Amino acid sequence: MWPYFLIVLSAYLLGSLNGSLLLGRLRGVDIREQGSGNAGGTNALRTQGKAFALGVVLIDIGKAVAAVALLPRAIPSSMWLEVSCAFAAIVGHVYPIFHGFRGGKGVATVLGALLALSPTLLGLMLGVWLLAVVIFGYVGLGSMLATASLPILAWTAVQRGWLAESDLSAWVSFGIICAAFVIYTHRSNIKRMREGREPRAKSLWLLGKWRSPET
Repeated sequence: MWPYFLIVLSAYLLGSLNGSLLLGRLRGVDIREQGSGNAGGTNALRTQGKAFALGVVLIDIGKAVAAVALLPRAIPSSMWLEVSCAFAAIVGHVYPIFHGFRGGKGVATVLGALLALSPTLLGLMLGVWLLAVVIFGYVGLGSMLATASLPILAWTAVQRGWLAESDLSAWVSFGIICAAFVIYTHRSNIKRMREGREPRAKSLWLLGKWRSPET
């Protein structure tokens, strides 16, 4: 069991390398003290601009890809080990040991993990995210709904032969845990939506434009 534990722990440590905080140190800023106070890509975009946010997303996706695609190769692997490494990297992003356990909300790291585990599921989940943002206008809500759809998407992919049936239990477990975790990390977004203070992505909120063409 020790090799498995060490590999999952390594995935957590890799996930703890938070893109916005690493790049922020180079710029002399801590985005946890700006905007929403979250050390993620959305707050990086709003407070530091597109180039900075792109670097953040690339780091946060890349570390998850490395955690899932490289670390499990050290020993005879299984889907359970791969999804364990994926979730460990996500937890590391949200609670980074190198940054006082104050990180982002885990969405970019989820995307990176899926990129390594199944690009097909990643594409389907991004479709759910885009549809949700087009209808509701909230990026955070789109992220929550997209992650919550993962168990259903995994089951559908197995039925269509896109994923191995033997991996279904690992996929569904990973999807349920990720969905619960991402909803938890977005609890402040949920509160702001209920209070009517959550900003919308107006460029993507097409339903809002159709309802209010004058705006």
